[in-house]
Amino acid sequence: MAENFNINPFNNYSGSENLTKPVNMLLLFAVVVFFAIIIAKLKIIGIGLSLAIFGGLGYFYYLFKYPIIGFYTAIALNFILLGLGRYVKGLPLGFGIDGILILTYLALIMNKFRTGIDWTPAKKDVTLLVAIWFGYSIFQLANPEARSIAAWVSGRGIGFYPFLFVPLTLYFINTQKKLDYFFYIWAFFSILGTLKGIMQMTMGVDFAEQEWLNEGSYKTHILFGKLRVFSFFSDAGQFGANQGFTGVVFLIYAMSQKKLLYKLFFIFVGLFGIYGMVISGTRGALAVPIVGFMAYFVLSKNIKVLSVGFAFLIVVFIFFKYTSIGQGNAQIRRMRTAFDPNDASLQVRLDNQKILKNYLASRPFGGGIGHGGTKAQRYLPHAFLSNVATDSWYVLIWVEQGIVGLLLHLAILFYIMAKASLIVMFKIKDPYLNYKIAALISGMAGIMVASYGNAVLGQMPTALLFYASMAIILNSDVLEKSSENTEPKSAK
Repeated sequence: MAENFNINPFNNYSGSENLTKPVNMLLLFAVVVFFAIIIAKLKIIGIGLSLAIFGGLGYFYYLFKYPIIGFYTAIALNFILLGLGRYVKGLPLGFGIDGILILTYLALIMNKFRTGIDWTPAKKDVTLLVAIWFGYSIFQLANPEARSIAAWVSGRGIGFYPFLFVPLTLYFINTQKKLDYFFYIWAFFSILGTLKGIMQMTMGVDFAEQEWLNEGSYKTHILFGKLRVFSFFSDAGQFGANQGFTGVVFLIYAMSQKKLLYKLFFIFVGLFGIYGMVISGTRGALAVPIVGFMAYFVLSKNIKVLSVGFAFLIVVFIFFKYTSIGQGNAQIRRMRTAFDPNDASLQVRLDNQKILKNYLASRPFGGGIGHGGTKAQRYLPHAFLSNVATDSWYVLIWVEQGIVGLLLHLAILFYIMAKASLIVMFKIKDPYLNYKIAALISGMAGIMVASYGNAVLGQMPTALLFYASMAIILNSDVLEKSSENTEPKSAK
């Protein structure tokens, strides 16, 4: 007789037949009594607590049964975690992403405990690249310029998140159906983000947001009496850039939809994202759609599309640079300053970069992760690097990890983008998948350029979306071979 090996311990028989066992009946009775006491003692709070416990238990059960749930949860938390910190004080919410990623790995290990995990899907060059980058981040602990372990921990996401998230993306997102779920979650939270931004613009901020502004954020978020909308994101800069990212990705992604209703919905998501970008009042975010769509026009290899696209971008440039149309609108007026080479804010940034250049000339490995910019004042209030604003993502990398780190970082990004672009232009045969991959490449190109003006690439929620996109665009061969109706067992 063949033995019946139960591979997944969470697939055991369950239901009413288990209640025939005395031990299980006693356990069920104890649980009922426990929750009855909680509800009787705490009343409404007890009901809420009981529902939370049941919900949590249910979530963990399905997470360990289907670990891909952890991947999608990380994407969702990625959007709301920092905004939630304005309402929930005293909890280390910043470690929430770390926690869910580690928990997902644990669930995957437990799920495949008897058979072992086949990591073949994750054995790609992008995994090696993020591993090298993570190794360099670990090396920064030995940087002689570094003064604080706590500062390194605060900046751990620079190397830690791509190292954890890229392999998970390659492992789980191996069919176009699963890729579409990724887009659906992204679309849902982007819509919520713009809706929240509209509420702030029309109804004002709530008590927690007002407190956040009062703590010092008003200096950068209330300009000339006008609020720079930030939604539930970390700040207006991140909100604007991420919604621009959404706009580029989903307007192109919409072309991959066969059904008209879906196509119209994703066009709406894209346009709503662009609107969110506009109301954020973030000048640097303009680079996301401009560069993103320019990248798509090139990827399309269609002369007509390329010509019309560039003509449209020229019109946009002329609108902001050489006209005063819409000058009465605060958002348009602020964005127009992005095209002014004499803008005071730009000059300050350039002056800061000159100061940093002199300081870093003898420090090829930088000052240490978490040691750059005003955010480092929490750990090193009197350090030189803590009192010079970095603003740009690339300047931040340069300051914290030196010219060596900056060149390594840029080499990784350009390698990924170049290889993925060649795949889209010459290898992918499925036209619908081509749109999806081109959408991600285009959005990433926009974020990469916009990150020169603001440190958006490494911040939530752009960070995980960007890292997932890195893996997806270099996994197109697997996605093209996949069928939407079949899912490999290893990806449960």
